[in-house]
Amino acid sequence: MKNYIVSAFRLTLVMLAVVGVYLFVVYAGSKVLPTQGNAEIITHNGQKFYANIGQDFKSPKYFHGRPSNVDYNAAGSGGSNKGPSNKEYLDLVQKRIDTLKMQHPEMSGTEVPVELVTASGSGLDPDISEAGALYQAKRIAKERSLSEEKVEQLIASHTSKPLIELFGPAKVNVLQLNIALDQLK
Repeated sequence: MKNYIVSAFRLTLVMLAVVGVYLFVVYAGSKVLPTQGNAEIITHNGQKFYANIGQDFKSPKYFHGRPSNVDYNAAGSGGSNKGPSNKEYLDLVQKRIDTLKMQHPEMSGTEVPVELVTASGSGLDPDISEAGALYQAKRIAKERSLSEEKVEQLIASHTSKPLIELFGPAKVNVLQLNIALDQLK
């Protein structure tokens, strides 16, 4: 009996050390990041926004981000847990596609970017692809009485390229893009 207790105690100490070292490495690594492991808070028109959490933009004069299964509530992060063959999920995606095509009639022959009709695993993804932003450019230009080229230039200037042009896709932070859009005038 004594051997079991001593072995369990030793294992507990070893695991505390391993987990402690792991937590220290993760914490130290986060301090190297541009935001030093903290949320990136943006203040716009006296209101605070988290740049790394998706926001709900309903007005047609703003770019729209990915749909959210948690109504953009960061406290309840999560996906729908419905697979790609689930009838209810497929109906929801089709409804989103139909709505998007109705909002963008000028894009009828263009394929809808997948992130504009599917939610991310967390339901809080703040970014869309460059193609997703360009899909909405004509609507934004029309709503804001801007040239389409001006809107496309704004998208290009707010597109984050992949790490060393290899890792991950190019992406656009919707909140930052919409704030830049407001600052145009």
